[in-house]
Amino acid sequence: MLVHSRTGKWATWSAFALLFLPLFAVPLLVILAASFSTNWSGALPSGPTATRYAAATSGDSLQALTTSLVTALLASVLALVLGGWAALAADSLGRRGKRFLDALFMLPVAVPSVVVGLAVLVAFSRPPVLLNGTRWIVIIAHTVLVTAFAYQSVSAAARRLDPMYEQAAASLGASPARVLWRVRLPLLLPSLTAAAGLCFALSMGELSATMMLYPPDWTPLPVQIFAATDRGSLFTGAALAVVLMGTTLLVLTAVSRIRTRASYR
Repeated sequence: MLVHSRTGKWATWSAFALLFLPLFAVPLLVILAASFSTNWSGALPSGPTATRYAAATSGDSLQALTTSLVTALLASVLALVLGGWAALAADSLGRRGKRFLDALFMLPVAVPSVVVGLAVLVAFSRPPVLLNGTRWIVIIAHTVLVTAFAYQSVSAAARRLDPMYEQAAASLGASPARVLWRVRLPLLLPSLTAAAGLCFALSMGELSATMMLYPPDWTPLPVQIFAATDRGSLFTGAALAVVLMGTTLLVLTAVSRIRTRASYR
């Protein structure tokens, strides 16, 4: 709802601040403060230090961050290819076929991610496809979890496309494949980059399914954060969480810039 009066705007911003600060900003600021602290016995942290960031960006922590980045990038690319292809193909399947695809791709979102992890574990723990104990089972689970968001994003964008562009290209002799690559996909590029960013962010923070599947040599950073806090190293876990948030924000900022440039093409 649009607010035009000065009083209404002040009331809206005040309500936003009252809701945003306690629910979103304060927890993140607490994590940031804890990552620079050695103890927290009172209302505020004490013993400021940055030594935990040296450990959080080296050794096993750096390897875990690299694992998360590789997993998220691969899962995002696979989800974008599978979800985007299915979204574009859904238009030719009719209403019933599209409803079936909608239900199929939304099913992993409708159940807890730990259920998806268990399903992937059972499916790929026996021949002919034996992936249990490898990095690929983690990547597959992340792909299954985030593909629904790529499918929905591309599907919604495809419905908003003006068919006149494709019809004009076809009338000039362009083949269906050329119409797809030179007309439809460039028009969908902003939505594709937005879907890629969303898939990446969700994969970077995924924990429940990953806990059931990861092998010792492929430990993502969220698992290491959970392990640190589980053994009582809360300040170390906070530093790792800040590194995870910062890395995710940097990648999302880069994706946002690509999306902005694609929107003005």
